[in-house]
Amino acid sequence: MSRAEGPALPIATHQPSGKIVRASRPTSSTNEQPQVPLLVINRYRVTTLIGSGSFGHIFEADDIHTHEQVAVKFESHSLQYPQLEYEARVLKLISGTGIPKIFWYGEIDDYNVLVMEKLGPSIEDLLCYCRRSFSLKTVLLLAEQMLKRLQHIHSRTFLHRDLKPDNFLMGVFAWSHRLYLIDFGLSKRYIDSKTRRHILYREGKGLTGTPRYASINSHLGKEQSRRDDLEALGYVLVYLYEGRLPWQGLKAAAKSAKYEKICERKLHTSVESLCINMPIEFSTYLKYCRNLEFTDEPNYQYLLELFDDLFVRHGFVRDYVYDWNQIRFRRESTSISTSNRAPPILKNDGTQSNIKI
Repeated sequence: MSRAEGPALPIATHQPSGKIVRASRPTSSTNEQPQVPLLVINRYRVTTLIGSGSFGHIFEADDIHTHEQVAVKFESHSLQYPQLEYEARVLKLISGTGIPKIFWYGEIDDYNVLVMEKLGPSIEDLLCYCRRSFSLKTVLLLAEQMLKRLQHIHSRTFLHRDLKPDNFLMGVFAWSHRLYLIDFGLSKRYIDSKTRRHILYREGKGLTGTPRYASINSHLGKEQSRRDDLEALGYVLVYLYEGRLPWQGLKAAAKSAKYEKICERKLHTSVESLCINMPIEFSTYLKYCRNLEFTDEPNYQYLLELFDDLFVRHGFVRDYVYDWNQIRFRRESTSISTSNRAPPILKNDGTQSNIKI
């Protein structure tokens, strides 16, 4: 499947929670940047603003001890509902493969500050780079990792509750093939830490998460559980393959009315029509998720095998060379051919077929 090439590959960023204003290039003037501490605990030298959102700002910084780059989140004390301390606690509890490492959390001046692993561009940014749709191979490579990330955080008794392409980021350097899950400000335990029992089913809840990808039950005000994370992931996968979802672009006078329209469209869009241009495994996945009961433990292995069988049947190679790698390779080859030099070897840094993801 041929894909038209998009704009320049996004600069590596790690975005904060909330609506993101991305910096496509490093900010050149310090006058344009929020006034934050330039040195964190005498170790991390803050340099470039790489993103801003309703919950704060995120900067690139240099570790003056190791000379490595990190990401630093700043959240103002003036926020009515701060989330950074909670997110830092969650990140410590769910640490593992594909979860950003945290190096330090504390308070400096008027900010809550979180120093964490620097990551690459988001899947949303890469989708734009690839002209708004991915090949089946890339979707399946991502689906495998997305499912494993969910399985991991669920095993630590947490729900994510805001799955969307903006919250999946690729790693950098040796880990550029690896997918990371970020933004745990809305996450919640589904197992009570005191009773060790599943939380109770409730109704009349407000919508939590991003309406475009939220589960139908979440729209209907039902308490979320593992099934809702998985259903939301299903909508993300359709979006990545098709480039849009049927309930995008709906107009309404108020947000609440728009959310109702989105819910209504989801209710009246059959799984078969939603996945009409996709292999049947995607509709099978969504049907499975929608049929789960509130306290059911999903069969993650079944879902992983569902997509793995499809991957093998198409003869794909698990080399973790994604669409954006192919596009960059073609551009580099074109550039080099004009100078009569040998083309680069197509690879994804540090990637082998048996690499741990």
